Amino acid sequence: MNSTPESALLHGKLGNMPTVEPSLRRGRPGYDQASVLRIAVDVFNRHGYEATSMGVLSEELGISKSAIYHHVPSKEELLRLALEEALGGLEGTLTHDGATTGTPQARLEYVLRGTIAVLTDKLPFVTLLLRLRGNTEMERTALTRRRNFDHRVAELISAAQADGSLRADIDPRTISRLLFGTINSIVEWYKPNGPLTPQQLQDDILAITMHGLAP
Repeated sequence: MNSTPESALLHGKLGNMPTVEPSLRRGRPGYDQASVLRIAVDVFNRHGYEATSMGVLSEELGISKSAIYHHVPSKEELLRLALEEALGGLEGTLTHDGATTGTPQARLEYVLRGTIAVLTDKLPFVTLLLRLRGNTEMERTALTRRRNFDHRVAELISAAQADGSLRADIDPRTISRLLFGTINSIVEWYKPNGPLTPQQLQDDILAITMHGLAP
C-alpha cells in the first residue's frame, strides 16, 4: 500500500448519513453541494456556527433559502459534512501503512505529518472543528472522535518512550497536548497560497518538536 498523508485521506462517518463525496448532487446553476459546503464553512468560521442562519447563508450565496435546501436538508447537515471532512482525514492517517508499521517513532512522525497535511489541505474544515463548543449532540460526538484521535497519538508517544527513541521524563499526555497545541495553531496564521509549502511546514514542525524530544 503506497498511501501518503497528502494523498490517501480516508473518511469516517458522523451518524448514518453519507459523506460529502458520494452525496454530491447537482442543483441550481453555479452550485453543487460541495461548493455550497465550502462557502458555508467560510461563513461559519467568520460569524460562528450558531450565529449563522440560513438567511445569512442565502445572502452569502446569492440564492434563496429554498435553493439551499435543494442541496442540503438543514444547516446541521452542512455542519456534519464539514466535520466529516476534517475528522475523516485525521482518522484516516491512523490506518495508513506508515502509521501501523515500523518503529513507534517512525509511526508517530508519519501521523504528525499526516495531521499537518490534513490541516493544510482542509484548513477551513479543521478550523471549524477546532472552534466547536460542544453545544449540540453532533458537536459532542465530533469532539469525542477528536479526543480519541489524540489518545491514539499519545499511545504512539508512550511506545516511542518505551523503546528509548523519545525521552521518557515527560508525561506522554503532556507531549501530546503540546504537539497538538503547536500543530493546531497553524489555523491562525498559515496561508495556503503563501511562500511556505505544506511539505516545508511539516519538515519545520517535525524538526522543532522531535529534536526537543530526543533522549
